[in-house]
Amino acid sequence: MIRFNLLILFPIALIFFLRTTTCNSQNITADHNPFHLALTQTSEAYRQQVAENPGMLMVDLVKKIKGVVLDIRYATANNFTHEVIYAAPRAFLRKPVADALQKVQDSLLHYHLGLKIYDAYRPYAASLLFYKVYHDSNFVANPRKGSRHNRGCAVDITLVERKTGKEIPMPSAFDEFSAKANPGYANLPDTVLTNRKFLFNMMAHFGFKPISTEWWHFDFIGWESYPLMDLSFEELDKAMK
Repeated sequence: MIRFNLLILFPIALIFFLRTTTCNSQNITADHNPFHLALTQTSEAYRQQVAENPGMLMVDLVKKIKGVVLDIRYATANNFTHEVIYAAPRAFLRKPVADALQKVQDSLLHYHLGLKIYDAYRPYAASLLFYKVYHDSNFVANPRKGSRHNRGCAVDITLVERKTGKEIPMPSAFDEFSAKANPGYANLPDTVLTNRKFLFNMMAHFGFKPISTEWWHFDFIGWESYPLMDLSFEELDKAMK
């Protein structure tokens, strides 16, 4: 009698297990793209885009821009999530964006200054995590539409002294979610106001535009032409070989 019951129950349990596993798998997949956006999620899709339009190429900024300084906070726990988000401190941008940023760096040499980059291309999965941790679209892009960082067309930066690498005074620290981060915030020393204006003018000259809530964030004009992407830095490296 016991054997009979087991024979009956086993197929039922197996069916239940398979259904549960399938359901969980679908949920996991959906979590990567909960808003059903058009995301570039495979190396094959990315390579096809580059083949059709070389401007889609993601460029490693350290290799592209001589003397650029990286301070990729999301590759450490020193960020607003208090978690390590990126496996390595890397910075990538689309080729036309990287070309424009190189011109910024070249021009800054005349002022004995250089660029420090906090973040550039950001996989969509990271944007989902950021918004979950800090649910405020004034400072963290709403993943419902994706971020310009996800397109490889936004960069978070400041300026440093070329000789020492020391940051010049700016209104606030990076990712300080306060009124001081606003590009129009005026209750600041004259030196800081001058530095911020200089940065904005330099970036604007080469095709970048600030956003209304973060002085350190700049979008490349024409970002709408580039698709959202959800490839890790490691996947990008493999895709570019």
